[in-house]
Amino acid sequence: MLEDYLRRQDGVVTLAQARRSGLSEDAVRHRIRAGQWRRCGNGVYFADDRPFTSAARIRASVWSRGRLAAASGLAAAWWLGLVSSPPDIVEITVPRNSHGRAAAGTCLRRRDLAEVDVVEHRWLLVTAPALTVIEAAGRNPAIMDTALQHRVELGHLEQAHDRNRGRRGAAASRRLLNAAAGGARSEAERLMLRLLEGAGVTGWQANFAIGGYIVDIAFPAQRVAIEIDGWAFHSDQAAFQNDRVRQNRLALQGWQVLRFTWLDLTQHPERVLAHIRSAVSAR
Repeated sequence: MLEDYLRRQDGVVTLAQARRSGLSEDAVRHRIRAGQWRRCGNGVYFADDRPFTSAARIRASVWSRGRLAAASGLAAAWWLGLVSSPPDIVEITVPRNSHGRAAAGTCLRRRDLAEVDVVEHRWLLVTAPALTVIEAAGRNPAIMDTALQHRVELGHLEQAHDRNRGRRGAAASRRLLNAAAGGARSEAERLMLRLLEGAGVTGWQANFAIGGYIVDIAFPAQRVAIEIDGWAFHSDQAAFQNDRVRQNRLALQGWQVLRFTWLDLTQHPERVLAHIRSAVSAR
């Protein structure tokens, strides 16, 4: 039974599980003194005959905070497969009345979660996908767009947000949800215009006609067109195909087309400007 625990739990085991496997507390202490096990927290141990992986680090950190603790934020996003890289700091949500300080490498959020906002995944409590998305998107907005394409519905995100009003980052989540609900294209176009004006970029025209099409922004002298997209999850196959047909026809007329999304403009404005300047100066 002990080996089953260690295998499925990334080498991490609790004192209660060790006891159920037939080990006494003296036997546990012996393993620690012998260097076979490492104490990770109160009643949580790691078997040192295997690598201490990111999964082991997150599991041990969460379990060390008690049976009601749950991984949240980017830690939950990684655990659920919403992002590819584990976070350096493990965010953990614990009940409001819990005590103790955060250990090194962890961040505590004290909040009582609704039952619907917690799930068990791979034998670890984590915030449910909808709550995980709206919390993690505050650090990485692309998570929300990706999740809406494949994993969750906008209505579920709205409900999770409403259940958790007052939490840290709620205002930023509300802005992201509003943008997602509206597709964010019109706001993205306004952002692009402000970005160009603020950077002193000239020679462009908005809503410029080219061969039967209206492009969002054009540099006529250099024949560079800029198209603004909203959120990827709003795009269906037909829209994707139409965009490519349109882009190819513009290219055949000698125009270079740059495409930017709302996320590009809000998260990487300097990179957007650099691409535009490079395209305009090269033609």
